[in-house]
Amino acid sequence: MNVLPLLQFSDATFPVGTFSFSNGLETAAGLGLVHDAESLAQYTRSAVLQAAFSDGVAALLAHRAALAGDYAAVVAADQALMRFKMNHEARLMLRRMGKKLAELGVHLWGDDTLIGRWLSDIKAERTPGCYPVAQGLAFAAAGLGERELYASHQYGVANMVVSAALRCVRVSHYDTQGILYSLAGETDAMYEQARDMTLDGMNAFVPEMDILASLHEKGNMRMFMN
Repeated sequence: MNVLPLLQFSDATFPVGTFSFSNGLETAAGLGLVHDAESLAQYTRSAVLQAAFSDGVAALLAHRAALAGDYAAVVAADQALMRFKMNHEARLMLRRMGKKLAELGVHLWGDDTLIGRWLSDIKAERTPGCYPVAQGLAFAAAGLGERELYASHQYGVANMVVSAALRCVRVSHYDTQGILYSLAGETDAMYEQARDMTLDGMNAFVPEMDILASLHEKGNMRMFMN
C-alpha cells in the first residue's frame, strides 16, 4: 500500500473545509460544558463514538460498493446517512464537505469515474453528497483499504473537534495531541464492530450534541458553521 495518499487524505489541511466546523464544540464551550482538557477529551470521544457506528458504517459500505461498481449501493448509503442526521447543521456539514471532496476527486481521477457520476447527481440534487460516502469513493479510487478508510474517518472527526478547541477552549497542543493519541487506541475495536453493520443497523445516541447544534443555529457567537 502506498501510504502517501492515506496521509494526504487524512491531513488537517486537506481542502474540504473541516476548519469551518466544530461538531458542536463552539456551543459546548460557550456554555461552559467543555472548559479544559478533561472535558474536551470526553466531548471528543462522544463525537467519535457518534460517528463510529453511523458515518463510519456508511463510509465502509460506500467503499465496498465503489469497488464492486455498484452505484445504486453508493447512493443508498448516501441517502440513508442523510436521513440519519437529526439536526440541520450536521446535514449542512456533511453536504458541504462531501461536495468539496467529490469535486477534488473529479480533479484527481476524472469526471468519467464513479465519483464523477456521483458529483453530477449531487449537483442535480438527486443525492445529498455526504462526506463519509465521498471518503469511501475516494479511498477506493486511490487503492486504499477499508481499514485505512475507517481509521482516517475517525481521526478526521476527532481532529476536527480538537482543532476547533484550540480556538475556543483553554487547552494546549500538548492536550489535544494527547487526546488524539488516546482515541487512536480505540479505533481498531470500533472498526471490528462497524465492519459487519448494515445501513439498517447504524446507530448513534448522543442527544446532547443534537441539542447543542440546535442552540448553535440560534446563537449569536459563531466562529464556526456548526
